[in-house]
Amino acid sequence: MSQRAVHQPTAEHPITVTPTGRHVVVRVNGEVVAETDAALTLQESTYPAVQYVPLADVSPSALTRSATTTYCPYKGEANYYDVSAAGTTVSDAIWTYEQPYPAVAQIAGHVAFYAGKADVTVA
Repeated sequence: MSQRAVHQPTAEHPITVTPTGRHVVVRVNGEVVAETDAALTLQESTYPAVQYVPLADVSPSALTRSATTTYCPYKGEANYYDVSAAGTTVSDAIWTYEQPYPAVAQIAGHVAFYAGKADVTVA
């Protein structure tokens, strides 16, 4: 097995993780599946900001672990969840870094929702 590259955030590829400080509600198929005041905002380079919601604030009955995994050289190995809401299951709607690299250690225990698969409202 080859060694995976681990990249540190840089001025050319910055990554910041900060408390959102606002109320975050996540809906899938119109149904609320997560609600929190403890979200984190991850801003990576020029990508859109992503809300990371504590896993404890996601409805456990909506989650089914997926077999999907991906790798990010800045954040580590991601695991995925399918989300069931309003009678429908949305595949791989959530990703999470269970053991993120030290540069983004704050996102451990948090999950993020794909924008095209969930409606994330910050108010």
